[in-house]
Amino acid sequence: MQPVVTGSVVSVEVAQALGLTAEEYERILELLGRPPNFVELGMFAVMWSEHCSYKNSLKLLRTLPRTGGRVLSGNENAGLVDIGGGYAIAFKIESHNHPSAVEPYQGAATGVGGILRDIFTTGARPIAVLDSLRFGALEEPRTRYLIRGVVGGIGDYGNAFGVPTVGGEVYFHPCYTDNPLVNAMAVGIVRCDRVVPAVARGVGNPVFLLGNKTGRDGIHGASLLASRTFSDGQHDMRPSVQVGDPFAEKLLLEAVLELVEAGIVVGMQDMGAAGICCSTSEMSARGGVGMRIELDAVPLRDPDLDAYEILLSESQERMLVVLQRGTEHIAEAICRKWEIGFARIGEVTDDGILRYYHRGQLVAELPAWTLVAGEGAPQYEREAREPAYLQQVRSIVPEELPEPVSPQEAFWLLLQSPNIASKRWVFEQYDYQVQTNTVLVPGAADAAVLRLRELPGRGIALSVDGNSRYVYLNPYRGAAIAVAEAARNVACVGAEPVAVTNCLNFGDPYDPEIFWQFREAIRGMRDACSVLGTPVTGGNVSFYNESPRYTVYPTPVIGMLGLIEDVSTVVGMGFRAEGDIILLVGPQRAELGGSEYLWLFHGLVAGDAPSLDLEEERRLQQFLLTAIRRGWVHSAHDCAEGGLAICLAEKAIASEGELGADVVFPWELKAAHLFGEAQTRVLLSVSPRHYGDVQRLGQELSLPCVELGRVVRSHFCIQGVVRTTVAELRHCYEHALPAVVEAL
Repeated sequence: MQPVVTGSVVSVEVAQALGLTAEEYERILELLGRPPNFVELGMFAVMWSEHCSYKNSLKLLRTLPRTGGRVLSGNENAGLVDIGGGYAIAFKIESHNHPSAVEPYQGAATGVGGILRDIFTTGARPIAVLDSLRFGALEEPRTRYLIRGVVGGIGDYGNAFGVPTVGGEVYFHPCYTDNPLVNAMAVGIVRCDRVVPAVARGVGNPVFLLGNKTGRDGIHGASLLASRTFSDGQHDMRPSVQVGDPFAEKLLLEAVLELVEAGIVVGMQDMGAAGICCSTSEMSARGGVGMRIELDAVPLRDPDLDAYEILLSESQERMLVVLQRGTEHIAEAICRKWEIGFARIGEVTDDGILRYYHRGQLVAELPAWTLVAGEGAPQYEREAREPAYLQQVRSIVPEELPEPVSPQEAFWLLLQSPNIASKRWVFEQYDYQVQTNTVLVPGAADAAVLRLRELPGRGIALSVDGNSRYVYLNPYRGAAIAVAEAARNVACVGAEPVAVTNCLNFGDPYDPEIFWQFREAIRGMRDACSVLGTPVTGGNVSFYNESPRYTVYPTPVIGMLGLIEDVSTVVGMGFRAEGDIILLVGPQRAELGGSEYLWLFHGLVAGDAPSLDLEEERRLQQFLLTAIRRGWVHSAHDCAEGGLAICLAEKAIASEGELGADVVFPWELKAAHLFGEAQTRVLLSVSPRHYGDVQRLGQELSLPCVELGRVVRSHFCIQGVVRTTVAELRHCYEHALPAVVEAL
């Protein structure tokens, strides 16, 4: 029987209005052997959208290393890494860029809510959130509007839910003016024998909807908001942005974890993008089963919602759960205890067909696999062409440009640059101590560190990294640097980098130059992850990040997980003891390409990305882990934006008390040496009695270890460049961003 929806008219023009192409409409006709009705066409539109199907990226994503090491397989909600002792870490990063551009507060808040649900649908309890944010120039009124809304949404949702926001990054560049990037990463812990798959199994098992009632918010958020380029009328898309309720999500979390503990959950998936349509089709396809769904049983906020709206609504704080038949009474008691919605909406069937009924009619009937990425959904590899701009920007040799200001003036201006200055104004709006597991707080180290109560003495380190200027100049090398720096940052606290989640933010994939950037970035990540032994556990691709005025720089963001055997051995970035020797470990190279110095003083993103030797990087991280775990190192800090001079200042600013540095540079006092952003370099402070141990380890691993000076009390001096106090450094660094925001 062909399902019927009264009054619906379907044509290729209607399909195109919903975001499908004429060729994709023809493919639907072939798959079904008949024309779809309007409800079915809407389901294909959302499920074959870029956001849900990864149709322009999946072929390339499959070239990334996905297995090996500690990675556990078999879960589609979030990546899982075995940490020993019978436990696993679940972690994932995703974007909420387009919703945040349209409605920054709710866009960012629901981004946090969605990624948290991805974690606890695995059966894991969320223990941390990190975020990676990109905004336009602070002088733009729109930027200030966006940053206040986004930071407020992240803070309010995470704080109310009760999860610490422990780290992240914030960058500013004009290319993000219209289209900010809001990437949220969440982390949880789960017993390995309690991991729940996102799979439907067991013919006759009941299918339940848990959580909030269904409304009209978020309809076509996946297909028409997250899978399109912005126009001047973007604010008309506000109804496509979901609305979050962190208190409802907290209750949903506790109910879900109690259901998992009871051992009655067969499979579970968050209702995020494409709502009921997505969760029923994906869970069924993975299990090779079908479902019969009664849409009349779905609790509604508005009784006038039709079948199309019910299926495609992206109302937040909802889960699809398949229970073991006969355990419904147990589940009902648990959900009643936590006061969350609990409605049986269908059951698992044996024929692989999804059937949806509404008001006595069969309104949609589709094979589950036809809707799903990697199966029925189309997969493309688009035309790729090296961008024309590369020849121009690489023709500039940044190291040969005149130095417009003195080294001293450059130092102070860089220290106060929005991309370098303290982001305390941002992270103090987040509760980063809730749950009391945070060992190293934001600003104290290159990575966040959390203790694991389930495994006393052990911990994890977390970092999110990505420098889009490097990727703009050299997509392959820039993406490899993102992986290397994220791994280096967790190694700087004494954690072993073990796995990656990534969020890949790019423009329109139908533009050959942008697809070339994407393809090269994937290749760079693949090579870096392979050499460093950090497989990719999952993540997110966000295309169409552009407007008529701007296309964002290609921005792959890497979320890195590191493991710590003994959390008492971790170190921060700040100096800890007067008289310690300051060492630069790693090769010194004079490279200004893509640097903050070049942007601030020449207004250029030019040259080439910094050079990177992945084997050298691997040896540096091995050095860090060995030296820190043996107790030879008092502090470690990666040389990143602003180069060596700024790295030294940040170590003094983060010190315990008023500890500064007295440093003599053994190189020429030129901008490329002082402020260049060469890779694979770390500044350490070590006690004199371990100086020889560190030098010998460097020799064994063929790494230069250059003594720069000593840790001193109160003052900070780079001879020939700057002489000041630690107090003055702190004042400038901490007050720069709030001063700019308030002045504007």
